[in-house]
Order: sequence, then C-alpha cells, then structure tokens
Amino acid sequence: MPQPDPAAHPPAAPSPRSTDRSAAGWRPPGRPPEQVAGTPEVERLRFTTCDKDEGIDVLERVYAIRRIQVAPDGPFAMTQGACSVEGMSLERAQLAGAPMGALVDATGVVRVGQVLAGRLDFTDRTRATPGPVPFLFPVRPYACRWNDLDLLTVSLDLAAVQAHAAGLLGVDELGLRFTGAEPVSPAMARYLAGVVRAAGRDQLGNEAAMANRLLRAEAFRSLATAVLHTFPGTFLDRQAQAVEERPSPAGVRRAVAYMEEHLGEDVGLAEIAAAARMSPRGLQAAFRREVGATPMAHLRALRLEAVHADLLAAGPGAGAGVADIASRWGFVHPGRFAAAYRTRYGQNPATTLRA
Repeated sequence: MPQPDPAAHPPAAPSPRSTDRSAAGWRPPGRPPEQVAGTPEVERLRFTTCDKDEGIDVLERVYAIRRIQVAPDGPFAMTQGACSVEGMSLERAQLAGAPMGALVDATGVVRVGQVLAGRLDFTDRTRATPGPVPFLFPVRPYACRWNDLDLLTVSLDLAAVQAHAAGLLGVDELGLRFTGAEPVSPAMARYLAGVVRAAGRDQLGNEAAMANRLLRAEAFRSLATAVLHTFPGTFLDRQAQAVEERPSPAGVRRAVAYMEEHLGEDVGLAEIAAAARMSPRGLQAAFRREVGATPMAHLRALRLEAVHADLLAAGPGAGAGVADIASRWGFVHPGRFAAAYRTRYGQNPATTLRA
C-alpha cells in the first residue's frame, strides 16, 4: 500500500504543534456530513504534536476512537496525515513514545491497514506486523494496543460498500460481513495494494479529478470492489453460490445501448445490468461470450472512442488539452489513459489533438 502525501514525513522530532487545518471538523468516512449543494471538498489534514491532549483529540476524531489510554508521564510524539472525500479516505499515523491503547467504534467503517513499522495488537490476540500485506480491521467496536507505530490505512463508508456489494451481486440487500482479516490470496493482496496506491497518487490527491462526480464514483467503486474481493466474507460466499445465467445476446444489446446513452454519467455494473434486465453475474457471462470483454471494459472502450472523437474535433489550438478531454470521459490516470489510447489508435493522444 502507498505512503500518502498528507503524512509523508516521519515524526522523529516534531515541533510543539503544527497543522494544515484544524482537526475539529474532521469527519471519518463512516460518519458523513449532511448533504449540501455543490461539490464535496477534498479534506486534508496534517498534524504534528508532542502534546498528549492535542494528539489524543486528533486521533479520536480521525479514527472514531471512544477512549485512549496513555501513560500520563511517558513520552509522546505524533504525526497524523489524512486525505478524505465523500465516503473514502487515506490516513497515516506515526506514533512514538510510551505504549498506548484504545477502544475504537468502527461499526460504520471498512478499514484496511498496513503496519509500516512498530507493533499493533488487538484484544483477540491477533497481531498486525510490519510488511507489505494489507489486513482488515474489525468492523465492530474493538480494543487494541500499539507501540512506536507507523500505520497506513484506507477507510470506506460501510453503508456505501454494502450497497455497492449488493449491486455487484444483483440483489436488493446484502448483510455484508467479513469473516477474515487476511487476504484470500497473495495475488489479491497485491491487487488491493495497487488499487490503493492509484487512489492515493492519482485520485484522492487530485482535487480537480475529485471535483468530477464520475471520477469520484469510479474511485470509490474501484476501492470497494478490491476490498470485497480481497477479504473473505458474505460477499465472496454469495458470489460463489450464484447460479450462472445463460448468456443473452438481447441483454448484451440492451446493455450496450444503455452505455451509449449514459456514456458521460456515473454508471456502474449494477445500473448496466438493470438496464439489460439481467443480474450482474449473468451480464458478465454474456459479455464474455458475445463481446469477449467485461461490461466495464466495454464501457471504457466506448469512453475511449468518445475521447478520440473529441480530440479530433478540437484540433490544434483548442482551448481544452488532452487531460481536460480525458477527464471529461472518466480517465483520471494520465499514464494508463495514454497507454490505452496508443494501443487502440497507434499514436499518442497529443498527436491526435495536433492533427
């Protein structure tokens, strides 16, 4: 998992207090603010302190901690970074000094972590050790202790993840419950780490991208889908038990028509399957047979065609650049977009724009 920008500096010798913004208004993903008009703000927090009371207050707000225990006369140093928007956030806590413990209320958050250094123990006697493998925090109230901890986490709103999981399965409701804290395989652990890395580098850290509702939704779906497929639970159990539907060419045609009509809108597999009058699993099987690609891959191909058409229409001297046109159709990662474009059209997008 990546090291997010908001907390890139170690807490070796913190100043008495420094912060980019007050933590007083910080809201963890499981406790979203009231809906307001306009674009959700990308919230950033960087806070460094040697003051226990200030540090404890920030930790309680960022991680929804009920109570923290710390030695009253022991040393304390903390650097806390976070970046959050609309139900998802990346956090990094670097805590030095005496061992500390906490009671955490995580009933509304799906949180994945990686210990970069130090030690983190849970009261059920499990331990998260330093290493590249991500682990899942308990999705319930729990107690833990740590010592000289450097912890990286990504947090998602539980209700939004649950709704996304139900949509992927084509069911109205899903009692989402995770049954293990370790990834189901090394391959899925690496996949999740890559998705989180992209989110931290190219999405959550890019305020212009996060101002686009389509890109925000794609970033959340990408993270949620990776988490759901990485850790054992009712989602994977339900997916394994699903009955494969017979592929339907008519359903594929309905799905493609829906994609073309809603190309610039925030649509995912659940909405496309509903328009095709099929379950998400059945639609995926139909696309593999009839199209040779997944529905979402076909949607990306259609959006790539839209970018190509806009680049040709813009021509030399256009006000909009390649990045502006690409982001209009949901492409936020410049390198991946350029590679996909070259594969499809045999030239760089900038070359098309100048033609």
